[in-house]
Amino acid sequence: MWLWLSGNRHQQYEEFEMPDQQQQQYSQMSDMQNLRDVQPPHLGYNKAEEASFGPGGGELPGTPQSAPEIERPPLRHIDKYIRPECPCLSKRYTVAVLTCVGFVISFGMRCNMGMAKLQFEHREKTNGSDGVAPIKWSVGVESAVDSSFFWGYLVTQVPGGFLASKYPANRIFGTAIACSCFLNLLVPGATVLHPTFLIIVRILQGLVEGVTYPACHGIWRFWAPPLERSRLATLAFCGSYAGVVLGMPLSGLLTAVLGWQAPFYFYGCIGLIWYLAWLWLTFEKPKYHPSISAGELIYIEQSIGETTNVAMPTFKTTPWKAFASSMPVYAIIVANICRSWNFYFLVLFQAAYLQTFNLKIAETGFVGALPHLLMAIIVPAGGLLADHVRKKGILSTTNVRKLFNCGGFGMEAIFFLVTAYANSATAATIGLTFGVAFSGFAISGYNVNHLDIAPRYASILMGMSNGIGTIAGLICPIVIDHVTSDHVSGFLFRITHACEAWHCERLKA
Repeated sequence: MWLWLSGNRHQQYEEFEMPDQQQQQYSQMSDMQNLRDVQPPHLGYNKAEEASFGPGGGELPGTPQSAPEIERPPLRHIDKYIRPECPCLSKRYTVAVLTCVGFVISFGMRCNMGMAKLQFEHREKTNGSDGVAPIKWSVGVESAVDSSFFWGYLVTQVPGGFLASKYPANRIFGTAIACSCFLNLLVPGATVLHPTFLIIVRILQGLVEGVTYPACHGIWRFWAPPLERSRLATLAFCGSYAGVVLGMPLSGLLTAVLGWQAPFYFYGCIGLIWYLAWLWLTFEKPKYHPSISAGELIYIEQSIGETTNVAMPTFKTTPWKAFASSMPVYAIIVANICRSWNFYFLVLFQAAYLQTFNLKIAETGFVGALPHLLMAIIVPAGGLLADHVRKKGILSTTNVRKLFNCGGFGMEAIFFLVTAYANSATAATIGLTFGVAFSGFAISGYNVNHLDIAPRYASILMGMSNGIGTIAGLICPIVIDHVTSDHVSGFLFRITHACEAWHCERLKA
């Protein structure tokens, strides 16, 4: 059964569970109204503020009650020499920024193979004139290599949600990125040995990276106050698009200057360095952070309330029947399928499409990064705008999600139609840039909605919807490789436009 919590006109949440007596009392107290009076602390660390919450009390800004003395966990050995914090950032925004960087590395690695294939094709055309034997793949092998990542990625989506519920989600997220980076170091050697070894390595990369999105939602279950969910989640998720912004030109530049192996080694090493910073600066829950300010800790815990103290869901206690009969869940799944098709289509084949306009490899990387650069800006900006509209009570949470989702996908469909009929690099770039940019608003729709409708099961729902959406990434390279075995044309963008238009009509209905 669904429990709808409506504290205000701008708040509306749904949980797939029977409310107990404590939760009913909690919902009747209009906590969201009280939450308006609790002002979040500034983003930086303030020793004076923390001292005011030390022994002897002090007032939490915006609340009438005195802040109790908080119990801090023991310091780790490294914490005795340097505090686990970033200057000018609160602890929750530190987590968001590091998560964003993790996604930058993860999605940047996915651009490596696209640029490597362009190098392979160039050598095949010149018959190895640079002294290096060309790597020749058939259409079937190339399709298998492109889709093999998603074979593993699909498998661990739902299990990743349960892992993030049972174990510290921050550790799962960081370890997954680190393992994928290590496997990325093995890709050049596997490519030279045999395509079978390369496919195995990419399947393993997909297996470990499949838990990243569910784990990210598991992190925000404890760290994101309700009225900051959009901005924190979109700040983290914009790393997916910023990763492509950096990945395409950087991979193209490294490939052109140092060879196709260079991007794989670069991202592998950078990812392992990031993992050390992640282990040092992130913690499972705010109360486990040894240097979090009392103001921020109390603000987060009071905002989130009792939901984080409920027993973690298991496979048996998860309301699968309610999921299967929920139209909001189906809407999220459909949106995820459409977005996955578009995103992976662009990551894998955008460079090949731009090559039809006779651009060089390095130029292809920089031009192809423009759409994702604008989207990386739009995604967090859209999160701020969505939270502002909800907080001011201009629209309900449901209407905000629908507006951002349908508006983003609808405009993307229109501009992709322009790209489909483009006959110059300029027209194609304009269509791609604005189409991808507008789709950034949709992230504040479907991609945050898991936390709205079922915060307790957000990581599981994210795993389920993202897992089903990954099917699009699985079949996309196979379909496109066969359809465009001789050429890349605007036909692909016409297919994408049709999918986007259908999805928007379904949501409006």
